[in-house]
Amino acid sequence: MKTRSSGTVVNIIGDLGRSPRFDYVCGSTANAALIAFTEAVGAKSTDWNERVFGVNPSGTKIDRVVQVARKRAESALGDPERWPEILSNLPFGRLAEPDEIARMVVMLASPLAGYLSGTVVDIDAGLRHRK
Repeated sequence: MKTRSSGTVVNIIGDLGRSPRFDYVCGSTANAALIAFTEAVGAKSTDWNERVFGVNPSGTKIDRVVQVARKRAESALGDPERWPEILSNLPFGRLAEPDEIARMVVMLASPLAGYLSGTVVDIDAGLRHRK
């Protein structure tokens, strides 16, 4: 990319890099490091006409997340099928959909966001700032 003097790097990171939890300390630490890497490299990459940015999705409706929610629902409510109730405290009462994250990445990687570099966008519907 440096040789051809153009390109875009998108790092899909994770919101627990900004809001670390003890029960996910290894993942939170790795995410925090990738946030710092993205910001530092993205700040310098513009010297070579390259953009580097990241996206921090919060809980997204993927198989792994649903599986964990099902286990929590079975433990707390006695029924794994009640897993959406376990997540009802989320913004909009639901997880993010994978296509919502994908659409944001496509838009940010496009010329519409051509001046974006060294930035990490949180896609969390304000969750990090809720009390």
